[in-house]
Amino acid sequence: MTEDFFKYQAQTTPHPLALEISHASGSYIYDTSGKKHLDFVAGVSACTLGHCHPRVVSAIKNQAEKYLHVMVYGEYIQDQPVALAKLIAENLPKNLNTTYLVNSGTEAIEGALKLARRATGRSRILYANHAYHGNTMGSMSVMGNEERKNAFKPLVPDCFPLNFNSEEDLQKITSETAAIILETIQGGAGFIQPENDYLKKVRQRCDETGTLLILDEIQPGFGRTGKLFAFEHFGILPDILVVGKGMGGGLPIGAFTASHEVMALLQDNPKLGHITTFGGNPVIAAAALATLQELTETDIIAQTLQKEKLFRRLLRHPLIKEVRGRGLMLAAMMENPEITSEVILACKDRGLILFWLLFEGRAIRITPPLTISNDEIEEGCKILTDVLNSIQKQ
Repeated sequence: MTEDFFKYQAQTTPHPLALEISHASGSYIYDTSGKKHLDFVAGVSACTLGHCHPRVVSAIKNQAEKYLHVMVYGEYIQDQPVALAKLIAENLPKNLNTTYLVNSGTEAIEGALKLARRATGRSRILYANHAYHGNTMGSMSVMGNEERKNAFKPLVPDCFPLNFNSEEDLQKITSETAAIILETIQGGAGFIQPENDYLKKVRQRCDETGTLLILDEIQPGFGRTGKLFAFEHFGILPDILVVGKGMGGGLPIGAFTASHEVMALLQDNPKLGHITTFGGNPVIAAAALATLQELTETDIIAQTLQKEKLFRRLLRHPLIKEVRGRGLMLAAMMENPEITSEVILACKDRGLILFWLLFEGRAIRITPPLTISNDEIEEGCKILTDVLNSIQKQ
């Protein structure tokens, strides 16, 4: 299978980890040799409830026995996507009450950008340096990394950068700006949180200029930071909320949510303002609904903040310069990218899955399932500490 993987399946880097998977359960992934690997990455924040959570698997099986795909998005009434959109609305402020379900986070970003231009009649979009919102052409146009963008230019015009957490740069938001799009907590940049009421100041400037605020919670959403949505930490409301990743409990999904009034603009002038064949797929919606029900009916999200404290207590080592992030969206910062890679690869050999961040080479990603146990946290941190000790002695 490994030979066929490299021969027939397109690769994203010259050196993939190439772990040959047998099965996965809870916080562990098992390879075809029978070795188990403690997962501190959760499919890059996608497997919110761990691997093969019984409630999610049951919802998938139940829906798969009824029907799969029946019609393009928005034409037929199907109970799972309707129930999902309703439950999302019930857990958001009143101005965020209508959800468009799509297939991935990056597609949700595309829809949100289109909606902002349609709603304002303006074209100018602002985004943050070091931002990551996906890899389709619109999403890449608001990516804050020119090196990654250059090979694919020209991209969507009228998209301009500013610096995250820079109050001075907020003057770039003007009456000509359709929207500013920000990650509530910057992911690829190194799990950077807003500081000094930055998001409140963004919100105020948007209100002054009639600009829409799009918050990308594809990664920090669905409980990962200790709130259902990360913007709840910062006392502000977006005009458009984008989610994905952990929303599907391990299946591919994305969504963007706005007011009914704003979202209705995609229905007419022109009709089919945004359309998707498989968005709102009933099997995937069933998995997402089960995930959201589990998050809202249990104390899993509250436990996340306690587990963060445990991680921070255990991740104390001379080679760890700081631990960034919130909840179970954490990054252990090394002195340089070389140490980061050495640690990640050594931990892989010892049965602990860690990963890199896109733009910050010093960061070790720690984004385990929210269901991870305290014992598993201690087990993984011991492996990580042992590896750091070995490197320190070299």
